Amino acid sequence: MLRTYTLCLLPISAALLMAGDQTWKDKPIAEWNDGDAKQVLADSPWVKTTTPTLGKSTGSGQRRSGGGLGRGGGINLGGLQVGLPGMGGIGGRGGRGGSGGGGYPGGGGYPRGGDPRDSSGGADSEPPALTLRWDSALPVRSAELIVRDENAPILDESHYAITVYGVPSRMAEAGSRNLVDALRQQASIKREGKKDLKPSSVKVLQKDSGPVIVYLFPRSTEITRGDKRIEFDAQVGRLEIAQSFYVDEMIYQGKLEL
Repeated sequence: MLRTYTLCLLPISAALLMAGDQTWKDKPIAEWNDGDAKQVLADSPWVKTTTPTLGKSTGSGQRRSGGGLGRGGGINLGGLQVGLPGMGGIGGRGGRGGSGGGGYPGGGGYPRGGDPRDSSGGADSEPPALTLRWDSALPVRSAELIVRDENAPILDESHYAITVYGVPSRMAEAGSRNLVDALRQQASIKREGKKDLKPSSVKVLQKDSGPVIVYLFPRSTEITRGDKRIEFDAQVGRLEIAQSFYVDEMIYQGKLEL
């Protein structure tokens, strides 16, 4: 009898813990504390942790294109000027949760050099886990402000911004024009039945913790709740990224936040 009673309580306890993990959902941003902000940046619909696959260097900077989904200045907030950061055929889905992946573990090495088109092999190792943030979303920008995230780049309000954290320093040299051009050509946001959305620019920022790559997509091409699932597709050297985001989850206080 005791064992049955204990087992019945487990789902209830788990549900309570999950609800407690995302208390930020039911609060206005003005009431968020550090814990709420850290949760948004670690486990929310706008933030994904993924392990990229290791592919061949593309050399010419060309990458998959076409419609459909693929694999797998400052911001003013309440009067404060904030400097913050800034997908083909149907394939595997990314995780629906914030830190759920959508990554595809792979083996082999990646280039020792910083040129993303370098096809030379490296020492055998697993590709690094990367963090992707939809940094133009209000909840993310606000959370970065609350925790005083020094890695958050300055954004303007005319772009969607997806930022990649965790790229090895040797694969992202901020001073390389060829790198920026290759990153821009090899990235897209894919939506089912629609033309790929290409970045208007890419920025590589060197921070104390390592390079931060910011992909800027023009808001003039609107992403709506009707798009359902969208996928960010990019390549950095031999690291191939394909990560899904679910639009109907990227809602805060009843509004789509991208």
